Amino acid sequence: MGRLRFLSRQADTLFRVGVSAMAILLLLTAAALVVLLAIQAMPSFREFGLGFFIGRQWDPVNNEFGALPFVYGTVVTSLIALILVIFVGIGSAIFLTQYLKGWLSSVVGFIIELLAAIPSVVYGLWGIFAIAPWMRTSVEPWLGAHLGFLPLFQGTPYGVGLLTAGFILAIMILPTVTSLSRDIMAVVPSAIKEGALALGATHWEMIRSTVLPYSWPGIIGALMLGLGRALGETMAVTMVIGNRPEVSASLFAPGHSMASVIANEFTEATSHLYLSALSEIGFTLFIVTALFSLLSRWLVVRLMARAGREV
Repeated sequence: MGRLRFLSRQADTLFRVGVSAMAILLLLTAAALVVLLAIQAMPSFREFGLGFFIGRQWDPVNNEFGALPFVYGTVVTSLIALILVIFVGIGSAIFLTQYLKGWLSSVVGFIIELLAAIPSVVYGLWGIFAIAPWMRTSVEPWLGAHLGFLPLFQGTPYGVGLLTAGFILAIMILPTVTSLSRDIMAVVPSAIKEGALALGATHWEMIRSTVLPYSWPGIIGALMLGLGRALGETMAVTMVIGNRPEVSASLFAPGHSMASVIANEFTEATSHLYLSALSEIGFTLFIVTALFSLLSRWLVVRLMARAGREV
């Protein structure tokens, strides 16, 4: 019996050491990535300093590099996707969990999740041949005619641009947001919902007063997870954003993103400073993604703390 207990303790220690090593390896990998990008970006940072992040000029021939158009394009397209998916994703999750019951709910949910399995290049091709012409001939002219007094909807409707890229990103992150939100809403205690209905609430009032407040922390986490994917998406955005390094107030105008410029120009970078500038953009993308992740965790913690105080 004593030997068996000793072997059990040894196995427990070995397991603890093994999983600790895996966690440390993960942290070391992330740290190595940051250090490598920082080292590669150092010549560019020495050359341009903080002006690199606010510079608008991107001229590899004259070794003049500024990342503002790429940061702007990345943030704008990701925010467009987030705004669009808030209504569609959360609305779909509410429909699947509160209105659609039984096997049909599972089938529709499975179909939505299948969208996540489609390669990004397929979304890009779909965007070029279907979404961009539709945007150019229908959506953007309509927005210009009815909302043209806003700078966001002024200019020539190209079809490819910031708005189209944001629309494609919204479709790509929709399965993530919908699936996670559905799973969160599905675990809301039945007693809470039944109590609201017993007090005379309508179905919508029950959803508004019990399901959504209970699910908000998880929904915010799902939205931020989708936003993280949108920030780093490369191929689909490259194919529909227009790839023009400019900062424009109009959503119709072509733009560029941090991920797409790296994918487009890394193999063409001939000078050391050019490669370093692209590495600094990669480092910037890592920092932006990390900041959004920290913001999402802060929001989730705040919402959970507030929900706990209300309970």
